[in-house]
Amino acid sequence: MSNDRKQRAEQMRKEREKAEKRQRNVITVAIVVVVIALVAVGGYAIKTTSDQNAKNTDLVAPKNATEDYGIVYDTAAAGGEATADAEPVEVELYEDFQCPACRSFEQASGAFLKQQVESGAITIVYRPFSFLDGQSLNEYSSRSTNAAICALDSGGVEDYVAVHDYLYANQPDEGTAGPENSALVEALDGLGITGVEQCVKTEKFVPWIEKAKETAQDGDREVSGTPTVYVGGKKVEDVSPAGLQQAITSAA
Repeated sequence: MSNDRKQRAEQMRKEREKAEKRQRNVITVAIVVVVIALVAVGGYAIKTTSDQNAKNTDLVAPKNATEDYGIVYDTAAAGGEATADAEPVEVELYEDFQCPACRSFEQASGAFLKQQVESGAITIVYRPFSFLDGQSLNEYSSRSTNAAICALDSGGVEDYVAVHDYLYANQPDEGTAGPENSALVEALDGLGITGVEQCVKTEKFVPWIEKAKETAQDGDREVSGTPTVYVGGKKVEDVSPAGLQQAITSAA
């Protein structure tokens, strides 16, 4: 082979190597770009999810609650028809969904009170008093109340009462971990209450719930435990159906 042919062959070999190197570089750059893009998208998705589930620290008042932290359950909300001529007596219930005594009270007197609401004899004012987070491994007291308040904010007092009754029927034992927020969302969905996932997971109304507790503790009533029941503005010690009936009759 002549020197010219050898030189041309060598030149062609070098050019092929350069072309192959350029192609490899292009492929490498493309892979790097794709990896960076995937990392960026994944990071954004993680950040977005984190932001959406970040716990709320601002005090936000829910719709359908009173300015003094009450949830009013009256005859109209209960779907009843008033039969009493007099104005309904106001029955105020300070309660905590983690409280075993509250569950016992609900089991013993809950149905009686609801019947009184339906007849127009009374109006119930539920007053959240979540003070038992220390008796739960995952702050179930305030989180469960938040789930109920999310239902109130989204759908009104009827939805609140539905969650209220569900939470007592499914109350975890003290000293255990109650359902996490995701499980509470599923429970509400099972009750037909939707659109509250972010509210529940960000614990949107926990600051409001904390303020409700502080207001009850620091106010004239100095509430310190649950259940605490007031009928016609007077504290009632006998919260059995018979005791409540007597208090309602006296206040009417």
